Amino acid sequence: MGWLISLRMIAAEDILSLTGLIMLLVAAWGGDKTARALTWLGVAALATAAWFTVPALCHDVMGQEASAFFGQYSADSFAAYSKLLIYIAAAASLLVAPSFFERQGQMRAEYPLLIVFAVVGMGLMVSATNLLTLYIGLELNSLAAYVLAASSRGDNRSAEAGLKYFVLGALASGILLFGMSLTYGFAGTTSFEGIRAVLHGGLSTGALFGLTFMLAGLAFKVSAVPFHMWTPDVYEGAPTPVTTFFATAPKVAALSLTMRVALFAFGEHVQVWQQIVVFVAVASIIVGALGAIGQGNIKRLLAYSSINNVGFILIGLATGTPSGAAAMLVYLAIYVAMSVGGFVAVLMLRDAEGNQIEAISDIAGLSRTQPLLAGALAMVMFSLAGIPPLFGFWGKFVVFQAAVAAGMVPIAVIAIVGSVPAAFYYLKVVKVMYFDEPAGKAAGRGDAVHIALLCLSMVAISPLGYLASGWLGGLAKAAADALFHAA
Repeated sequence: MGWLISLRMIAAEDILSLTGLIMLLVAAWGGDKTARALTWLGVAALATAAWFTVPALCHDVMGQEASAFFGQYSADSFAAYSKLLIYIAAAASLLVAPSFFERQGQMRAEYPLLIVFAVVGMGLMVSATNLLTLYIGLELNSLAAYVLAASSRGDNRSAEAGLKYFVLGALASGILLFGMSLTYGFAGTTSFEGIRAVLHGGLSTGALFGLTFMLAGLAFKVSAVPFHMWTPDVYEGAPTPVTTFFATAPKVAALSLTMRVALFAFGEHVQVWQQIVVFVAVASIIVGALGAIGQGNIKRLLAYSSINNVGFILIGLATGTPSGAAAMLVYLAIYVAMSVGGFVAVLMLRDAEGNQIEAISDIAGLSRTQPLLAGALAMVMFSLAGIPPLFGFWGKFVVFQAAVAAGMVPIAVIAIVGSVPAAFYYLKVVKVMYFDEPAGKAAGRGDAVHIALLCLSMVAISPLGYLASGWLGGLAKAAADALFHAA
């Protein structure tokens, strides 16, 4: 395959990379006063990248026709589906930032720049079909994320979050790199296709250790138990627009990368890694549910909610089937909509001076002072809990359906039981807003961008979302088929 064809396949990454370089020059010369213009330039670049990505998903591109750079990169339907979710989440994270940072006098030109470069790394992650491409994309995303976590220079919590994220992230990257080294040593190749072919006859002890270390490193990136310890502190300490980004785009990228590694490179050894994924999934559901019960900060609560939801998504991976992979992708799309809606609502919780409100006790009686905002936040909580008829129920349903079809009924039952305590803390937030005496602190109003994003998210997770369930399921199936066709 020629270089020109390969370059055409990475058009989305080319656009974002060139835009990032332009933004870097503008920020260097123009300073922070260009931050808002750079934000809109970043959104435009993401929209353009999405435009170049859509055809691969709509035309069911897969296999050799999607392979670029001698098998190191795949521009198939699976990658296209994941990238579109990443672009949507990143654009939302850019749009909500200016008003938040400008109120604190901390709007800097680096924020949109770092988001764009992080998205380039995530694009490489979901398209990686080689261990080298995987690691380059992962580190490009991680380096930008470490800076973003500590971007609020005047807040000690942000500095602490950035430091914890960096130290633990470096440890996870080392674990992942060690696993990749073992895999290369026993397979003799860094290509996913080559690893699959060499390990066709069976998995040696060394290769098994390599796979285990790789899954451990990836579990950190998706904040799955037992590598979840950084999530609550980073979610609480990072600025809320950054938390919105962490909760959505990197989750999609890391979960998609995990799917490609497990189902493609090690797809013939499902019975080997299935036990690991089942343990991680069940543990994440339980720890995410129980850990949130005593939380008084809504961002920490949403962090544990994220851990809990990752557990449900990983059940789809544990099945090792195309239907399970498609269910994961459906759940991811719904999860992005719920997370964006939830964090936008949190951004709109402000006092009369415009300061952010994060304590759950401070939103007591919100239904009487800001009924529309309370209603939106209640919808997010009910949807995250999987209560019908909200669309969050459909994400859990398709995952459980795939698990039952794969003969994993006990796991599905455990997951359903594990969702009960999670419903408790979601309902606690609703109870505080609707039945407690008003605290009178949430008096601020959101701007037009926040209101527009919140409305779009509410429409997506409302019962109207079921109208798109067939279309979304079809796209997810096409993406999952591309992943298994490559295998």
